[in-house]
Amino acid sequence: MSRPNIKVLLVDDHVLVLDGLVARLELESHIQIMGTARNGEEALQQAQQLKPDVVLMDVSMPVLGGIDAAKRFREELPDIKVLMLSMHHDREYILSLVQSGASGYVLKDVSINELIMAIETVYQGGTYFSAGASQSLFTVPDKKPDELLGTGDCLTRRELDVLIALTSGRTNKEAASLLNISVRTVETHRQNLKNKLDIHTLAGLTKYAIEQGLI
Repeated sequence: MSRPNIKVLLVDDHVLVLDGLVARLELESHIQIMGTARNGEEALQQAQQLKPDVVLMDVSMPVLGGIDAAKRFREELPDIKVLMLSMHHDREYILSLVQSGASGYVLKDVSINELIMAIETVYQGGTYFSAGASQSLFTVPDKKPDELLGTGDCLTRRELDVLIALTSGRTNKEAASLLNISVRTVETHRQNLKNKLDIHTLAGLTKYAIEQGLI
């Protein structure tokens, strides 16, 4: 089965980093480098013309940094997935980027194989957080689910349990084991969550959970 061709725009203010990313990613037959940019403003201008599927963007840049650029992409080019690349793994920093519209967050110490996986995942509509970022982001909430029942959109306690489990990176099977329910029951609650919240992807549910302070 052939992989889909993914069009990528690379954004970093360090030329050596850009050159290295271009050289390595161009070896992947299913990834097409559409262009490069040195800051968020330049990235937006190029994205308007080149129409990439994914923008792989550094966080700390001059002129227009990653957080503000992600917000602009969400507002002006919502069909383009933004994957952030950074050295920072502070939880609040990552949360602010996800809330700005980024679909994923990858630390700069990951392997090239993991970076490719991240690009593929966000291209397909998912979210991706590298291991270091996940450890910072997906922490157990200070409040228990029954204390959060007034949060959001009238979810039941069990729906809230399932939402937290799934958006903390667990599979349906892992969530079922954790909550001592069947996989079919998890799938039912998952569908109910999508219907109630009118959010139909795991990426969307994850962003909702983050915005509600559930994870």
